[in-house]
Amino acid sequence: MFSDTTEFHRWFEQRCAANAYKVAQVPLDRLDGWSMEADSGNLVHRSGRFFSVQGLEVTDSGRAVEAWQQPIIVQPEHGILGILVKEFDGVPHCLLQAKMEPGNVNLVQLSPTVQATKSNYMRVHGGRPVPYLEHFVAPRGGEVLFDALQSEQASWFLAKRNRNMIVRTDTDIPVLDDFCWLSFDQIAELLQTDDLVNMDTRTVLSGAVALRRPAAGRGAHPDDDTFDSALVRSWQQDGRSLHNTVELLSWFTEAKGRCTLSRRLVPLAGLADWSRRDGIVAHAEDRHFTVLGVGVEASNREVTGWSQPMFAPRSQGVIAFLAKRVEGVLHLLVQARIETGALDRIEMAPTVQCQPADYLTDRAGGPDPAGRPPYLDTVLTAGREQIRFDAVQSEEGGRFYHARSRYLLVEVADDFPLEAPAGFAWMTVRQLIGFVRYGSHLNVEARSLLTLLGFLPAAVREPQAVA
Repeated sequence: MFSDTTEFHRWFEQRCAANAYKVAQVPLDRLDGWSMEADSGNLVHRSGRFFSVQGLEVTDSGRAVEAWQQPIIVQPEHGILGILVKEFDGVPHCLLQAKMEPGNVNLVQLSPTVQATKSNYMRVHGGRPVPYLEHFVAPRGGEVLFDALQSEQASWFLAKRNRNMIVRTDTDIPVLDDFCWLSFDQIAELLQTDDLVNMDTRTVLSGAVALRRPAAGRGAHPDDDTFDSALVRSWQQDGRSLHNTVELLSWFTEAKGRCTLSRRLVPLAGLADWSRRDGIVAHAEDRHFTVLGVGVEASNREVTGWSQPMFAPRSQGVIAFLAKRVEGVLHLLVQARIETGALDRIEMAPTVQCQPADYLTDRAGGPDPAGRPPYLDTVLTAGREQIRFDAVQSEEGGRFYHARSRYLLVEVADDFPLEAPAGFAWMTVRQLIGFVRYGSHLNVEARSLLTLLGFLPAAVREPQAVA
């Protein structure tokens, strides 16, 4: 345990320095243990496990582009993302790990107690066992506080879900070198640091948001006409929401009923607009992302060396909720988003979720205003006084290479239209928290942003202009 986050940062620097890491790009056809199938060109591991990279054909998408083909990660097994919680002097603490992932821009970030695919914890790689796994597989001791199958980035995974778990224990837990106990308040402070708390920790912590009070509003007077007070009311069970839960579920079900998206796996080698060149798989116009290979060395991982393919986005993403006070209660504008690889094809998402660079030009190189996602310009042109939260965070570093997104909360003016388009709905923070417990409702980007907002420190971060 640490007395403050300054002490944590000293420990974190020591742990980073104590281990040796190396990540180097390797041509896909030279990846150890991986090969491209002769007939399909699909990237597969020699064990037949872990994951594969295949082609996906999408039609009738219901989005600005109706049909396309792309590479997709196929990983049918469920992993475990678990956080162990224990009270010290009456204060709950989470056991987190300083873990290296090859895709992290800074290599080491704070991960959950357990972050492992089934292939990893079944030790298909022949490496060391996963520490603390016994707390998250039956029969287990302790009290399960949260347990749900949750989706991951559906733009790049096909029907991928992981088991998100929070387990409370009263037993003595030996703390291994790269692990530490952190209180919720300390985690709240660390979440304000770019690229420190990894995506897997953020998605699990979305299940813990309901366990803590809105720190940004502690001490706010219930009659104050302030952002903090509006946020507090948004957390309350009787928060005077614009829509009740039954109405929101009906809206969500209608969106699913309207969805016409069709998809099927196709050979990676035959994808339109994609080709293998210079040791990678890339889009013909160098858009969206590339598939590249890496060779990895890490002295403190279950396996100290391996190779793998990764997806590398071409640009930084923007993930944002628009927020509006409705009768003094903060509401977030939620999107029923068609997700390419999501199990149910539709999930609740932030107001804006995209790589803006993909929408700056059309195929001829000119402006492309028609294809721009709704509300993207509202976010990108927001004034400094409107931005209530702004941080750059990494996406999943085990499969994505230097994938980073800017997470924002943008408060709109009183005269911003309350009437939302068919694919959008205003919700309170409490309503979103309620949907987290169910799988296939909130996507991973929404859960990550909900965690960032739910763990706001005692003072809302100083607003900053969007670059």
